[in-house]
Amino acid sequence: MYPGAIAATTPDKTAYVMAGSGEAVTYAELDRRSNQVAHVFRRLGLQRGDVVAVFMENNARYFEVLWAAQRSGLYYTPISSRLTAGEVAYILNDCGAQVLVTSRAKAAVAADAVTAAPGVHTRLMCDGAVPGFDSYEDARDAEPTGPIPDECEGQDMLYSSGTTGRPKGVKVPLQEAVPIGTPSGVSVLAAALYGLTADSVYLSPAPLYHAAPLRFTMAWLRAGATVVVMESFDPVEFLRLIERHRVTHTQVVPTMFVRMLKLDPELRRSFDLSSLQVAVHAAAPCPIPVKEQMIDWWGPVIHEYYAGTEGNGFTAISSAEWLTHKGSVGRALVGTVHIVGEDGRLLPPGEAGTVYFEGGGVFEYHNDPDKTAESRNAQGWSTLGDVGYVDEEGYLYLTDRKAYMIISGGVNIYPQEVENLLVTHPKVMDAAVLGVPNDEMGEEVKAVVELVDPGDAGPATERELIEYCRASLASYKCPRSVDFEAELPRHPTGKLYKRLLRDRYWSEASPSPGAGHGTGMGG
Repeated sequence: MYPGAIAATTPDKTAYVMAGSGEAVTYAELDRRSNQVAHVFRRLGLQRGDVVAVFMENNARYFEVLWAAQRSGLYYTPISSRLTAGEVAYILNDCGAQVLVTSRAKAAVAADAVTAAPGVHTRLMCDGAVPGFDSYEDARDAEPTGPIPDECEGQDMLYSSGTTGRPKGVKVPLQEAVPIGTPSGVSVLAAALYGLTADSVYLSPAPLYHAAPLRFTMAWLRAGATVVVMESFDPVEFLRLIERHRVTHTQVVPTMFVRMLKLDPELRRSFDLSSLQVAVHAAAPCPIPVKEQMIDWWGPVIHEYYAGTEGNGFTAISSAEWLTHKGSVGRALVGTVHIVGEDGRLLPPGEAGTVYFEGGGVFEYHNDPDKTAESRNAQGWSTLGDVGYVDEEGYLYLTDRKAYMIISGGVNIYPQEVENLLVTHPKVMDAAVLGVPNDEMGEEVKAVVELVDPGDAGPATERELIEYCRASLASYKCPRSVDFEAELPRHPTGKLYKRLLRDRYWSEASPSPGAGHGTGMGG
């Protein structure tokens, strides 16, 4: 299925509605507009395997662009709307985007970014174009509304972190001219595991540039369901939308659970949530007490999975299973889980090691063969770098984060990028960036800095270093606090013993044993 087939039978059915503005788009409108944009891409010379980038906040044009690329056999790269111009330019150059679609709301950042991305030959802007950009709507509306003659399935290429701290594109090979309407892996899983049908209503509270919101909403649209998109998350509005739209399915990160649980109990009980059939969570550790409270409140509708943007494997667990295997992220449904020790040997149940998948999806890190090679072992199994163990029944429990990645509110933050920036400050000799406990967000970013002159340590330098980061990086990546050390713990080879620093901050606030997480929401 895809919007064209659904529009042929139920043209007036709502495909998606923007929660804040109330703008609703029917399947006929989505089909017509995505056809027009597909013609734009072909007129611009884009052929199967070329790349389109999307740099926008959640808005009503987003799915037009995604489906136009999907039905044109293109790669499409959604870029976080929170990034700085330099960060956006890096991704535009690295992915090889020839076309950028952005919005008036992101005009200032987009205008700066494209000056450093010469490969982007066409720049389209929604909601009114500024100089240097063409009107998206004018370009779209000048094209025919029927499908292009060579329709075939495209593929997302989302960005994760690389070995240098810069993001790296997760690239799945395009199969040879896959016919349009061929089911995606996510749509097959959603139907089998979560009961997705054309009658489903899916509430998406997260930015569409993340892997899970992007892929789940596209799967629901393939099925002819209705998607409700929040421009931004608010706990009360989230509950109100479930009641108003009789939402059947949703996906959240644990931070959203925490924010809802902190609402006044009477307010929480005032909403009718009886339509909810499935609430999926992933992307970050969920403390066991939080999940217990959510199951008590919503009932056994809560499901968890562990997977990555890379699509190399997938584990899942229902509420009923979780209550007898608390802390587990489930058993494998895609790929076979193996736990491998430092010496490369398989480990028995109960022993923690690196989590590998055998027989899952194939991927590579775009322009980074070394990182791709590092993700495989001698058997060809692949890993996201997470550490965990399985029990005798095959349930997976995650016990550590990959390479000290920080997960704050379900968003992945990679310390190396911040460390590389901090050490360029004239007052900084060495820097380590790590996640420290935060009751609401799970973790927050802290920098531990060795100064050239220890006498500079103090609140003024702390503020100076935080502002220095904010001038070059998206604010959510930047330290919220800075501590100063006389010397950071480094091996003579240069390896930083970050564990020694991290343990200091987590010794009094350890995460729940076995609290699981995936990277699907924070790719």
